[in-house]
Amino acid sequence: MEIKFVEAKTLKAKPDVSKIGFGTHFTDYMFVMDYDAAQGWHDARIVPHEKISIDPANATLHYGQAIFDGLKAYRNNGKAVVFRATDHLKRINVSAQILDIPEVPFDVMHAGLMKLIDVEKDWIPADKGQSLYIRPFIFATDEVLGVSVSKKYKFMIILSPVAAYYAHGFSPVKILVEDKYVRAVRGGLGAAKTPANYAASLHAGLVAHEIGFDQVLWLDGVERKYIEEVGSMNILFKINGEIVSPSPKIQTSILDGITRRTVNQVAKAWGMPVAERRISIDEVIAAHEDGRLEEVFGSGTAAVISPVGVLRYKGKDYVIGDGKTGAFAQKMYDYIEGLHIGEVEDTFGFVEVAGKY
Repeated sequence: MEIKFVEAKTLKAKPDVSKIGFGTHFTDYMFVMDYDAAQGWHDARIVPHEKISIDPANATLHYGQAIFDGLKAYRNNGKAVVFRATDHLKRINVSAQILDIPEVPFDVMHAGLMKLIDVEKDWIPADKGQSLYIRPFIFATDEVLGVSVSKKYKFMIILSPVAAYYAHGFSPVKILVEDKYVRAVRGGLGAAKTPANYAASLHAGLVAHEIGFDQVLWLDGVERKYIEEVGSMNILFKINGEIVSPSPKIQTSILDGITRRTVNQVAKAWGMPVAERRISIDEVIAAHEDGRLEEVFGSGTAAVISPVGVLRYKGKDYVIGDGKTGAFAQKMYDYIEGLHIGEVEDTFGFVEVAGKY
């Protein structure tokens, strides 16, 4: 499929990335493609970033049929690169299947993303820890009030330069284990990256913030004892030298995180035991009590690695590793960040080149 290019009449001034928040500024161009039953996915184009017009009866506004993903581009030894682009784009179609959205041809998505990054490579910030955040998303565009699968969709990719996630240094966060509210259940939308999952997490997150916690750790929605994920990242545990994380293949209500995959692949390459399985909050607490719980950390595109210093469960605080960043979390963070910018050799094929400077 040909990808058209529409040149902007004027270009924006690039911001000082160190002084802006996450996702507040956007580049000059975006990728757009449309779908209807007669033509399938068509009219792929890179156009100036601008506001879009939708009808008040837009199906997504009323019934929420939408998905998205998130990945990043970096400056890497004179090249513009995207980290694990193939895996993220494939995950879009996994989410599409769950929401009954027509799958997008991978080759078109990939070519559109790489061309867009090449066009906008000067927007990739140069300082260590900074990146160009990539947000691909799809939403229904039917203009009818009726609970049904839409017949029309729009696929878009927008870009936003972002500063280092840890503005004040790489430090542990406090996590509240949620035992009242539920984010997702088996057979639902939990495995999809869809706005509904984030809407379901907002209230519990606000409650946690009000009492001094950074994020919420969700338990399964049926038995309310098996660990699932944190609001914006997967969760992993280092127990007696083994890296343990909930398995999205077993617990189908959690997202199959790309960064979690990266952590597990790298840990195995380092010769560490890795387990993806069901793990209960009781097992975690027991491991803490007898000294086997060495580290807890989250993984996700935004933060990469987020060490956890405190878990609160049923009103009791459990301090992890004296509240300090663990050696493994620090080593993994440094390694993945090194992959991003070319300070570490990419022996896994994670880095995809989108252009050269």
